[in-house]
Amino acid sequence: MIYLEVMLLALSAIPALLVAANLTILRRTARYRPTESTLVSILIPARNEEKNIGAALDAALASVGVPIEILVMDDGSTDSTAEIVLAYCAKDRRVRLLTAPPLEEGWTGKIHSCHHLSLAARGTHLLFVDADVRISPRAAADLVGHSEATGAALVSAVPRQVMASIGEILTVPTINLVLLGYLPIGLMRLSLDPGLGAACGQLICVERNAYHAVGGHKAIRFHLHDGIQLARLFRRKGRMTDLISGESLASCRMYSNLREAWAGFSKNAHEGMATPVSLPIWTMFLCGGHVLPIALVFYTESILVFLAVVLSLGTRAAVTVATRENMLSIPFHPLTILVSLGIQWSALFKVGAVGKVGWKGRHYPHRVIHERQ
Repeated sequence: MIYLEVMLLALSAIPALLVAANLTILRRTARYRPTESTLVSILIPARNEEKNIGAALDAALASVGVPIEILVMDDGSTDSTAEIVLAYCAKDRRVRLLTAPPLEEGWTGKIHSCHHLSLAARGTHLLFVDADVRISPRAAADLVGHSEATGAALVSAVPRQVMASIGEILTVPTINLVLLGYLPIGLMRLSLDPGLGAACGQLICVERNAYHAVGGHKAIRFHLHDGIQLARLFRRKGRMTDLISGESLASCRMYSNLREAWAGFSKNAHEGMATPVSLPIWTMFLCGGHVLPIALVFYTESILVFLAVVLSLGTRAAVTVATRENMLSIPFHPLTILVSLGIQWSALFKVGAVGKVGWKGRHYPHRVIHERQ
């Protein structure tokens, strides 16, 4: 029993120590002003986003500190997305509406839209923003300023995740926990190792010339998760990537209930944890560090198990406060881990059996996603 207790304490201590180190690094990361020659192209892929696109454009148009242009790619919308964007175009010349060409074989939808947005953009830097993201007025300037000052060709940040339903609280908080608790940001900034590459697909800023030099979205055209894949691509090609804190740069409400969240996280699962090799390891780390200690604390008086519980919940609390997430994620923490792992295991078996994943109602054959991996 003592060996199990020591293991659980160790598995709880690892993310606790990394969160403490990562939050310190992110807090001390300076913010820089972009150079005068900078132009930021804010690029928004949009497919049936009539509920989001207006607010996304309002937020982008409020940008300060750097000149901007805003390009929206209407990708086969059947709602009023295009009409809403056209109304903004009539009021502000910085906004342009593009229509996505037919989806080419071997491409996934969002990646295809982002690629064509990049071809039409005029900026020195390209800021890819999801339609459900609301960037702050300083977001574009801060991301580009960091890129120019540090030489990072790709800079990303996780927006503040807005959660209003229990279904969101049981799924979304895992994003920041995994990022801050299992990625050594200090080492990431010293190494070009692709395995240390990470980005959030909701908010990615790239230096234009570097983006085209490494192949951009075209090089990852058969993937769904551009956050992970772009960062790894840049690093494989010798270009540094970086992360900065994003809770003050943008906000995003990804989903409105558990059903949407389950489907959304399942979509990208096979490009993250949900592989036959990775998922058992992640299950050991996440269950051992965040679920088993809390389950065992009611059946044992071991001080080691108690310390593991304190570390686990303390880690969750530190991440929640730092990223300004819903405080209910703290008491729901072990259940959130179980639900998140349930999504990953479900995706691991479901993708292989059913063979369909998709984006915004568009589905792709299983072979399109996996044939080149």
